[in-house]
Amino acid sequence: MNQIIIETDNLTKKFGSNIAVDNISLSIKRGEVFGLLGPNGAGKTTLLSMLCTILKPTSGTARINGYDIIRDNSRVRKSIGIVFQDPSVDTDMTARENLQMHADLYGVPVSEQKERIKDVLNLVGLSDKAEDFLNTYSGGMRRRLEIARGLLHYPRVLFLDEPTIGLDPRSREHIWDYIRMLRKREDMTVILTTHYMEEADRLCDRIAIIDRGKIIILDKPDVLKGGIGKDTVILITDEPDKLQTILTGENISGDIRISGREVKVEVSHANLLLPKIMESAIKAGIRIESVTISNPDMNDVFIHYTGKNLSDDETRERTGRVAMMKRRRAR
Repeated sequence: MNQIIIETDNLTKKFGSNIAVDNISLSIKRGEVFGLLGPNGAGKTTLLSMLCTILKPTSGTARINGYDIIRDNSRVRKSIGIVFQDPSVDTDMTARENLQMHADLYGVPVSEQKERIKDVLNLVGLSDKAEDFLNTYSGGMRRRLEIARGLLHYPRVLFLDEPTIGLDPRSREHIWDYIRMLRKREDMTVILTTHYMEEADRLCDRIAIIDRGKIIILDKPDVLKGGIGKDTVILITDEPDKLQTILTGENISGDIRISGREVKVEVSHANLLLPKIMESAIKAGIRIESVTISNPDMNDVFIHYTGKNLSDDETRERTGRVAMMKRRRAR
């Protein structure tokens, strides 16, 4: 998985005086699931649009599967699959008909279409629903079909824009399973944008956070989480002052604070230090009602580096969509 399949060199896009993407240089490995996170308006969509050859860079360039996005854009398009955020399948057609139409558009040889359609339907678990019309499909099933459609021409890179937005937790888990399967079976590179921090954490090998057109941090999820702060051990007891005194005397290497009946201990590697903390409490005759450990998560990482909460962006985005749909119905 060390071969580079995507490489950008000072990729920049300006719209008038606004710099949407600002000199981004990065390398993505073959077979990697790469997450791209950022607030609304950060430059994610513009970056993806350039990589997909939808937009031409103002300066800089990128190579995908060895092809330059400017000079070899037709070869780039044959090397990538795209699953957009907004649904784009025809609900008045069957799953097979949708895939057949897409195969024709992408120039898949007629002699290979039947086998490829069978293959991708099997991959996403829709073989038994191939002749069903899409207006009978659930949201999760339609999303799986869109992924199948993006795989018809056997791309080396798959771009997934918010692949599970609006899906229920079970359907979301199914999509995650298919993404993992693609990586394992096809050695495919997946570029993922998402508003779900858990999704990025569980799926991605590396995550880049982009804000104001620049990548401000890029690393493995565990490294990102480990780099922003310590774990917090929260102990509930009727003797918080006594427990604080005992732990301070035991030289527990962390910040110890009291909040009501809670004693909060900020430490590195809480799982390793918890036995010592509990042993000290027991020896002092202090009854501990409950213990919880809070670890930094990807939402903490996002807030740390951008000062924003991605879930707030998601709420505003969904509210805007609902309002737009209501306006359309009122016309």
